[in-house]
Amino acid sequence: MPTLNWIGKEKVINHHLDVPYRVLDHKYSFDENGQHDGDNESDNKIIRGDNLEALKALLPQYEGKIKCIYIDPPYNTGNEKWVYNDNVNDPKMKKWLGEVVGKEGEDLSRHDKWLCMMYPRLKLLQRLLADDGAIFISIDDNEQAHLRLICDEIFGYNNFINNVIWQKKYSPQNDAKYFSDMHDFVMVYSKNKINWDRNLLPRSDEQNKRYKNMDNDPRGPWKSSDLSVKTYSPDYDYPIETPSGRIVNPPQGRCWRTSKENFEKLVEDNRIWFGVNGNNVPSIKRFLSEVQDGQVPVTLWLRADVGDNQEARQELKKIFFDSAFPFDTPKPPRLIERILQIATDKNSIILDSFAGSGTTAHAVLNMNKEDGGNRKFILVEMEDYAESITSERVKRVINGYDDIGGTGGSFSFYDLGEPLILENQYLNENISIDKIREYVYFMETKEVLSKNRDSYYLDTHNNTAYYFTMKKKR
Repeated sequence: MPTLNWIGKEKVINHHLDVPYRVLDHKYSFDENGQHDGDNESDNKIIRGDNLEALKALLPQYEGKIKCIYIDPPYNTGNEKWVYNDNVNDPKMKKWLGEVVGKEGEDLSRHDKWLCMMYPRLKLLQRLLADDGAIFISIDDNEQAHLRLICDEIFGYNNFINNVIWQKKYSPQNDAKYFSDMHDFVMVYSKNKINWDRNLLPRSDEQNKRYKNMDNDPRGPWKSSDLSVKTYSPDYDYPIETPSGRIVNPPQGRCWRTSKENFEKLVEDNRIWFGVNGNNVPSIKRFLSEVQDGQVPVTLWLRADVGDNQEARQELKKIFFDSAFPFDTPKPPRLIERILQIATDKNSIILDSFAGSGTTAHAVLNMNKEDGGNRKFILVEMEDYAESITSERVKRVINGYDDIGGTGGSFSFYDLGEPLILENQYLNENISIDKIREYVYFMETKEVLSKNRDSYYLDTHNNTAYYFTMKKKR
């Protein structure tokens, strides 16, 4: 299998193991009744902080439990202002590269830096993904080829599903130097392809309108399809007499799709259509009631079906009126809803660790409102707008905006707290004992501690009882 090497790879390939476990510091919760403090936390989460550390913080509760991951990472065009971009003299970027990559970090290209940023995050996302789950990654041509190779390495090339083409815009750019780009990609990997089952997409009204009932068949609407096939067999090449008396044969080089004996059974069952006057070339009737309840997803997603960047910007304007946003290419909720239709059930957990404006939460809430589902979302956003835009958007979606009724729901907002283990390898005594107990139990069993007892006893796992006591250092 081809692999990708870049400057700094050997320093980041296992960096996710060195990232400290941090606690999630609950700031507030929000529901239809407004914002409130207290311990009543929602299963929906918005986390403000570096997504590498946030993903590590999620492991004790969510490792192997996320059904669907969607991320829209920086595309690394060279012009965007992300903290690991070589065009931004950002202290976070310098500090991170200096600590993780070392002196080699001074010689990294823009692509090297992007790969160093993405690799450990993808490693943690792979651990969080359920065995029957899938990850969907938005990307463009700047890093698409590199992303494919590192995902092959992390998720396994056998778990590659497809590379979807999404029409992101309608109008071409006449000032483009070479080609006017009209699409982005959505790269799809499963955790384990054997266990991943995609859903069918709902049939559209347009598709159902193609079915008519021109002969008042009691089995309901149908449409006719070609009775001939191009895979020739002499046994299936025979003349057919129509009800009007005309003799027809299959087109040159083709044959009928069934034997003469079976054809006669189909005629008796009124499954062959000869036209209103009984003089047409025979076709086979396909009943709407017998087709599968949905359509197989395709790899070309058009803006008419899932929206585009312009639709996403208009949606943000409806929610926030005429405010300015730091998003040049936001994603429309319909795009994420398409992903949710394919990859989730009504009780799935969905994770987005590059949350941006909060589109993923918007899509989850829309889907739950539409089908009565109980999907849960986890968003992570490291930028300053995590509260002013990301969570604010979710608040307005819950309560309604621009005369659009609210979806209902709730979420809790968190900051990344202190590390559980200090550099001297002591447990951090500033962390609550409950959080420490959860962490210790997870590290020993890889299971979530479901009970919080006052005694030393934690729980029993695989016929082993676990106890914990903490002795303060002197």
